[in-house]
Amino acid sequence: MTGLRHLKKRRTHEAISSAAISLFLERGFDDVSVAEVAATAEVSKPTLFKYFATKEDLVLHRIADHQGEAARVVTHREPGEGPLAALRRHFMEGLERRDPVTGLNDHQEVLGYHRMVFSTPSLAARLFHHMAKDEEALAVALAVATDDLTARLAAAQVIAVHRVLARENWSKLAEGATVAAVYPSAVVAADRAFSLLRDGLGIS
Repeated sequence: MTGLRHLKKRRTHEAISSAAISLFLERGFDDVSVAEVAATAEVSKPTLFKYFATKEDLVLHRIADHQGEAARVVTHREPGEGPLAALRRHFMEGLERRDPVTGLNDHQEVLGYHRMVFSTPSLAARLFHHMAKDEEALAVALAVATDDLTARLAAAQVIAVHRVLARENWSKLAEGATVAAVYPSAVVAADRAFSLLRDGLGIS
């Protein structure tokens, strides 16, 4: 029964979010009310808020699986692999598999999703809230191998690099470039960015 309840909750969670994002992409985030989302998902407003604390979370839960990812990469890196090397490898692998979080994914819904997040002030602000949490978690993971100040500075710069690289990739795709055309330059940009981090921070 516990398993069935969990499955039902997951299905309800996905149904609400899918309904919300479809409406938001069609009409715009600010032009759709929470009541409309609830009606489309066939749940009550109180039920919706049990699953999503804010209207913005209806959108940004799509990146929840990546919450704390950088910290996990550092914590579970291969023996002998440096923290920055592990983060670089992970980002490069994301580019290769066209992970939407790298910005290198030209599925129309993904492009529309990113456009909505970047162009809606409340969503952009909420995104930075998530990024701040990622930065804190990464700083804790890095502090195992260095002092706290260096860890915090490094974490801030790594998260900023992820953000800038992803935004750059998305911008090129949004202008009409193909993933195949952007991929080589995305790899070069990522390699340069992580090299600058390595040389500037003095960590490997």
